[in-house]
Amino acid sequence: MSETKRAEERITINKEFESFDAFIQEYVTNISRTGVFIRAQSPLPVGTQVNLHFTVIMEDMETIEGVGEVVRVEKDGMGVVFRELSAYSKGLIDKLLTQR
Repeated sequence: MSETKRAEERITINKEFESFDAFIQEYVTNISRTGVFIRAQSPLPVGTQVNLHFTVIMEDMETIEGVGEVVRVEKDGMGVVFRELSAYSKGLIDKLLTQR
């Protein structure tokens, strides 16, 4: 399958937070270096490829971006494992995990 076709099949999950604290309150208990639990009223099926795009305000506006795959579905959301993250996004997640 071509890279373009795979990218077109991914669903984008885009979430903005008004502050780093709001991101921490909603997500940090559910994020690790390998994945994130995303609250959703209508979780996507296991195996769905997703483009992740989270914007948080730290000292400046920061964006965590990557590609993930839904690996677990629960009534209030879905577990997404990171398949690709930029080094910068990995660094932001490390910073986030050490600040909690």
